[in-house]
Amino acid sequence: MHSATEAAPPSAESSRAELTIGGMTCASCAARVEKKLNRMDGVTATVNYATEKARVSFGPGTDLADLIATVEKTGYTAQPVRRPEPTPPAPARAAAPATPAISVTGAFEGGGPDSARVRTGQASQSPTGTETGVGTGTGTDDPAERKAADALASLRQRLIVSVVLSAPVVVLAMVPAFQFDNWQWLSLTLAAPVVVWGGLPFHRATWTNLRHGAATMDTLVSVGTLAAFGWSLWALFLGDAGMTGMRHGFDFTVSRAMGSPLLERSRELGEGSSTIYLEVAAGVVTFILLGRYLEAKSKRKAGSALRALMHLGAKDVSVLRGGTEVRIPVGRLTVGDRFVVRPGEKIATDGTVVEGASAVDASMLTGESVPVDVGVGDRVTGATVNASGRLVVEATRIGADTQLARMAKLVEDAQNGKAEVQRLADRISAVFVPVVLVLAVATLIAWLLVTDDVTAAFTAAVAVLIIACPCALGLATPTALMVGTGRGAQLGILIKGPEVLETTHRIDTIVLDKTGTVTTGRMTLQDIHPAPGTDETRLLRLAGALEHSSEHPIAQAVAAGATDRIGGPLPAPEDFANVAGLGVRGTVDGHQVLAGRPQLLADAGIDIPDTLSGVVADAAARGRTAIVVAWDGQARGVLAVADAVKESSAAAVAELRALGLRPVLLTGDNRAVAEAVAHAVGIDEVHAEVLPEEKVHVIERLRAQGRSVAMVGDGVNDAAALATADLGLAMGTGTDAAIEASDLTLVRGDLKVAADAIRLSRRTLATIKGNLFWAFAYNAAALPLAAFGLLNPMIAGAAMAFSSIFVVTNSLRLRAFT
Repeated sequence: MHSATEAAPPSAESSRAELTIGGMTCASCAARVEKKLNRMDGVTATVNYATEKARVSFGPGTDLADLIATVEKTGYTAQPVRRPEPTPPAPARAAAPATPAISVTGAFEGGGPDSARVRTGQASQSPTGTETGVGTGTGTDDPAERKAADALASLRQRLIVSVVLSAPVVVLAMVPAFQFDNWQWLSLTLAAPVVVWGGLPFHRATWTNLRHGAATMDTLVSVGTLAAFGWSLWALFLGDAGMTGMRHGFDFTVSRAMGSPLLERSRELGEGSSTIYLEVAAGVVTFILLGRYLEAKSKRKAGSALRALMHLGAKDVSVLRGGTEVRIPVGRLTVGDRFVVRPGEKIATDGTVVEGASAVDASMLTGESVPVDVGVGDRVTGATVNASGRLVVEATRIGADTQLARMAKLVEDAQNGKAEVQRLADRISAVFVPVVLVLAVATLIAWLLVTDDVTAAFTAAVAVLIIACPCALGLATPTALMVGTGRGAQLGILIKGPEVLETTHRIDTIVLDKTGTVTTGRMTLQDIHPAPGTDETRLLRLAGALEHSSEHPIAQAVAAGATDRIGGPLPAPEDFANVAGLGVRGTVDGHQVLAGRPQLLADAGIDIPDTLSGVVADAAARGRTAIVVAWDGQARGVLAVADAVKESSAAAVAELRALGLRPVLLTGDNRAVAEAVAHAVGIDEVHAEVLPEEKVHVIERLRAQGRSVAMVGDGVNDAAALATADLGLAMGTGTDAAIEASDLTLVRGDLKVAADAIRLSRRTLATIKGNLFWAFAYNAAALPLAAFGLLNPMIAGAAMAFSSIFVVTNSLRLRAFT
């Protein structure tokens, strides 16, 4: 696979772990943690601010406790999400995860940052004995979910109190008509709790970062608000601002008090003793709290699709023990267990139906709205719903091996990855806060030198501190990834990594494997041509009965088609015999019946009339297999069998063309069959009679022509071609090898989903680029405006808060993708 970013894969001896990082409040925090982890020997780490996760690969000389200790020394907390797992040998392509399974979860012994002991070995269990994790946990049982909900509730409480207290302060400062005698002391009384208690998270984080020699977004907010509050205290207690009758107006720029007698007096004294900034201190804290609260809610919405996916599974199941049903937690199921699924119940895990027939609704898992009929021998997937009859299912996959778990793992991996377009934003975030602090000091000095106005200089410097926002940069990519990949999972589209998004934008050619992708992959009876004087029903009855005894796919297609059309059981043949390479013969209802190639009849001395010979020739020209049927020494008809084209394939090819892609059909079938299928779906370029090992060469030739190639397939023989293409799309109905080698997995076997996958990937990439443009443009415009005194600090605080909100809400628009 030739992806946009190909990093060296981890060595076979390395391990991987995922950590939940606590205490991060902006992109600068994530950049610091990532930098510290990557400085460790043999460690490669990426830290995602939006998901608050770190993905770490580390060598045998490092253990999990070392990683946690490094994070804690940086000033944050760390908790393992999953137990370290050996990294399997990397496949030929770096873009796809090596193992589509979820590791056993681990957790701290205790919740504090000083706890570095880790439980490993067994999956965690709830008090009832049900394994937690994919398919077994509920939203309320997840400690991380509870912690996030508690943090959001605490933030909401802090916000509400701050709004109630700061609103009168802002109104009094902005409307001089409301300024009664000694109003400033009421403002101080109301503003103090907001600045001290409401802003406590910022001050606490600033102190923690200061102890570790770092500065983050919290530093800017804390320094700015405390400076405004401290200035106000000095002006009230040591200056003129505490005088009875003090008045001042409000302006959107730093010149709000120009012309005020008190300001003129303060200039004469060389002081800013008559101006207070209580509304700035309280208002900024409130605005930032509002921004953090809305951002947190939006981030939870962005990750809701993954949480919903992980909670789709059944919680308990009725297992057959000695012929008796026993209700047990799903986590206790083992491979080979047989369990009962009643109408309306979820299927507990992946398995095979051993008793009963029903229709299964997989809409919550794949997006497919039409229930699928299943019977004995059919495979069913965990988390799908039994819509009608009673089923007995034998478990074939459990836990991390189930399709639901693998889907969740792929989505989570994609959300935790980083797109190439995010790299520049990360580098800027790493140095953003120190640069802003320097800019604020420079602004203060410049204003003092140019205007000799302490008040104006202070106001402009505080505005610079408060308006700067690296958070928008840090949220631009991961929030769009979270929403885009989550929406994809709801539609049956699994995106394996952020680099896939960038690849889809460059694709101009899409190669479609015929069997199982454009066609159903199953032979079906297409046409029935009885000879003159022969009854069609009798033709189907005799041919179907004879073919029913054969295991050949063509014979089974004839038997199934005959059964469906006749609507009753077929008679059992006598003296049945296979004629190698030609067909079958036997006795049905007292008639000597032959069915197979024309040569079978010729060898038996039976002539084929010209009318039927023409039908055989026409079937061959249309890429269909003709079966000539004869009994009692006469040719009685021709049955045409073919791998049917999927109903949606023609529309899907049209959609792919509308996306600017050139479709190419690739198959090992003969040219007549390939061209017939291509004509049916609207494909002009066909590569037929291609051996499995030659499919790679076809992809390479197309790439050598300067094309950027996507490949859609579903079989083992497609895996190498999928890995060679610039973009590999595997049908989820296909083999594990094909899915493993691909960049995008389409859970449903519908080619239209391939077009949806490319559209969603491109839309997600466009959203990321739009977010980054806004984040860069906001800071590029806002910082000069603040430095030149064109923004009041309180307005700057509101702008900073809503810049992050804009990025997150813009990403949430992807939830409406259809």
